[in-house]
Amino acid sequence: MAATDQSTAPAGRPTVGGRLRPATYRDTVEALARAQKTSKGAPAYSRFVNRPLGRRIAAAAFRLGMTPNQVTAISAAWSFAGIAVLALIRPSWPIGLVVAACLVLGYAFDAADGQLARLRGGGSPSGEWLDHMVDATKISSLHLAVLISFYRFVDLPARAFLLVPIGFAVVAAVMFFGMTLNDLLRRTVTARTGRTIERGTTSGLRSLLVVPTDYGLLCVVFLLLGAPVVFAWVYLAIFAANAGFMALAAVKWFTDMKSLSEPGDTSVRSTGTVRGTTT
Repeated sequence: MAATDQSTAPAGRPTVGGRLRPATYRDTVEALARAQKTSKGAPAYSRFVNRPLGRRIAAAAFRLGMTPNQVTAISAAWSFAGIAVLALIRPSWPIGLVVAACLVLGYAFDAADGQLARLRGGGSPSGEWLDHMVDATKISSLHLAVLISFYRFVDLPARAFLLVPIGFAVVAAVMFFGMTLNDLLRRTVTARTGRTIERGTTSGLRSLLVVPTDYGLLCVVFLLLGAPVVFAWVYLAIFAANAGFMALAAVKWFTDMKSLSEPGDTSVRSTGTVRGTTT
């Protein structure tokens, strides 16, 4: 993402994106909290764990003079390291810890790049493109790595379990594409017509109810790799929850998209972007 211009304020304080540069790490964290986009409706792990963790990583990256693209690259390195270990090494408790740690760190850095971009005055199309490409690759390859691990190392209760990661890869890819396309179409309509898209309020209870769709929860579940059959059943349950959620969300999203094209309506109401398998 493109760096923003830095200048010097009259009092001698440097500025970033037209604002005074935070003087300390703590000031940087507080500035990020103020600039944080709404997390209402986000699953609990993403809302209460990952975004605050990403905020602290973004603050450290800002103090070190890193760019959002560099943070995205670190996120990719952690995520794909965990995916490689999952696919190539026999499951065990230590391997589960390694995989989960890599995925959790990758997810935290994924939350940091956008926050860092906002603190620096805004991102760029190339940075957003890179972030989405990394996310799309990660989302699909993770479930393919589970398929490889199941096939190579795990004595599954039934061979049909091999279909679960295949189905999960499809669901995850469709969910990510749907959420990305929803956002793109809304922004396109707003830019073309000036119509406003209001977002309804969501509760903390909803954040808890959609936890099974949270990518962060999936990362943590890999701690169970030391008990592969237990992991397989938990993974199946999470897949079922995601598939059901996608079916319901698709109906809601289609209704939202139809409302975008209704003539004479100057306000399109939405209950907010549904987040589950993404950042």
